[in-house]
Amino acid sequence: MHRESMLPVILAAMAALIVAAGGATITDLGPWYQSLTQPAWAPPGWLYGVAWTVIFAFAAMASLVAWRAAPTRNARTNVIGLFAFNGFLNVLWSLLFFRVQRPDWALIEVAALWLSIALLIVYCGRFSKPAAWLLLPYIGWVSVAAAINYAVVQLNGPFG
Repeated sequence: MHRESMLPVILAAMAALIVAAGGATITDLGPWYQSLTQPAWAPPGWLYGVAWTVIFAFAAMASLVAWRAAPTRNARTNVIGLFAFNGFLNVLWSLLFFRVQRPDWALIEVAALWLSIALLIVYCGRFSKPAAWLLLPYIGWVSVAAAINYAVVQLNGPFG
């Protein structure tokens, strides 16, 4: 593989690592979080790290596959912009939930995060079905996270 063709791979991996590290750094599983009543059906704690690792790896692959399949320079720019916006929303959810300790605000924000993933699936799917397929676990997991977020608000609110 040529050096020039490796640059997008490296950039996609770095972007995924930056978003993952940002979210992980903001996530605080300390006393406040431990005091929250979780729904009985919530997954075990160890599963979150595994799921997010797979999701970020798939998202990095999806961004690369979509970027390479994009038919125009403008479409490639849109792919980068949509993934960057999604990464911002991903980190913002962690900030609202864990640092600001406002699961109620995070519940509103998770709708925007979910929509950004849906938009990525639709947009990238227009020219790359594999990229769209790679994003399905992400939207599935965020759907579960949104349901947990809703249950946490119901079981523990009001906040603020």
